[in-house]
Amino acid sequence: MTDNERAKHPRVLLVDDEPDILELLELALRKMGLEVDKAGNVREALAKLAARKYDLCLTDMRLPDGDGLQIVQHIAQQNMDVPVAVITAHGNMENAVAALKAGAFDYLSKPVSLDQLRALVNSALKLPQSGPSGDKMLLGHSPAMQKVRNLIKRVARSEAPVHISGESGSGKELAARLIVQSGARRDQPIVAVNCGAIPENLMESEFFGYKKGAFTGADKDRDGFFQAAHGGTLFLDEVADLPVTMQVKLLRAIQEKRVRKVGATSEDPVDVRIISATHHDLAERVRQGGFRQDLYYRLSVIPIQMPALRESREDIPEIANRILENLRADTDVHFSEDALKALQGYNFPGNVRELENIIERAFAMCSGGVIEAQDLLLVPVEQDQPSNAALSSKYPLPEYLDQVEKQALIEALEQTGFNRTAAAKLLGLTFRTMRYRMERLGIKGPHGTDDAE
Repeated sequence: MTDNERAKHPRVLLVDDEPDILELLELALRKMGLEVDKAGNVREALAKLAARKYDLCLTDMRLPDGDGLQIVQHIAQQNMDVPVAVITAHGNMENAVAALKAGAFDYLSKPVSLDQLRALVNSALKLPQSGPSGDKMLLGHSPAMQKVRNLIKRVARSEAPVHISGESGSGKELAARLIVQSGARRDQPIVAVNCGAIPENLMESEFFGYKKGAFTGADKDRDGFFQAAHGGTLFLDEVADLPVTMQVKLLRAIQEKRVRKVGATSEDPVDVRIISATHHDLAERVRQGGFRQDLYYRLSVIPIQMPALRESREDIPEIANRILENLRADTDVHFSEDALKALQGYNFPGNVRELENIIERAFAMCSGGVIEAQDLLLVPVEQDQPSNAALSSKYPLPEYLDQVEKQALIEALEQTGFNRTAAAKLLGLTFRTMRYRMERLGIKGPHGTDDAE
């Protein structure tokens, strides 16, 4: 079969020693317009994989001469471009997780749901051959960032749950969106949820939805996050903030791939990929009893650690210049050499988010089209460390610098009767820069309205 013929009629290898299951699966796949080959054991499956190209391999875990994990490992070791999924006994999540860690694309539980089978096949056959576009890439060429990019490329072709850890501002959500963008679900919805921002008493209805009349105020049926993300990805940000009661319900939803709306008597199937993130040490939360171990293992099938910016200082000039490119539009503003050196010497407790804040401020306040080191308002690394009291009052640094800048702008406005043009001249800023800074910092006129020119 040529590549063009294969594109029209993708071929699937089914591996199972039970003729009835093979017949059922073969019938379902042929109705989808697929070509199907069958194997009854590991040896036969490996022989067929060596003889021809397949677009998907679906294997049972328990086989007469071994298990499906051997087939998963063989495909991974031989670098075959074949997504492989496993069929596990109902409730045997240990096998499913082991297969995902070994490189399986996804799993199905017995008895096999034909709806889930069709969703799995559709996802597998849509896997992209190219990565994300350049404007949405993680920048930098440090070893730490290259490792992250390689991991993202690998896990994007899987349906395995991914847990992204790292300090605040290190790019966890960007990594999650790049995984989605490079995967089979790239054209489907991605629903991002901040788990720490939802009141505990609303969590179940927010995640799973509710039926009309389920509680006071429920005047119509409503879908939850899982239903909204059906066919796509559910990104659970700050997952460590989930209360234990919700952790139990989330674990069941992930394992069963089904949810029950509040007030409903039946469950609905959901097809979502889970990506989670937190700046906390989730393993330490488990040891302290604040996070369920079984949910931790279910979420962290593939872990990704985002590096802190200070751990990849060689990447700072490239990232800084890209941020500036996005800000300057048609202007020709650029960094001086000293400014770039100052950025590389700074520790960035707020990581890339803080770098963006610093550059945004410097861009608005610089003169002559050049951002100098003094425009960055950085605290020199080599200076004497302040007392603990003074240090705590200056962190987080972006918020502290905003307070300083806001106070300076307000004092200038008060001196000029809230005349922005005069205040800008007093501060050595252009009127446009003055207006921009006032809008960003939420500064209004004396009566809560826009001030005079």
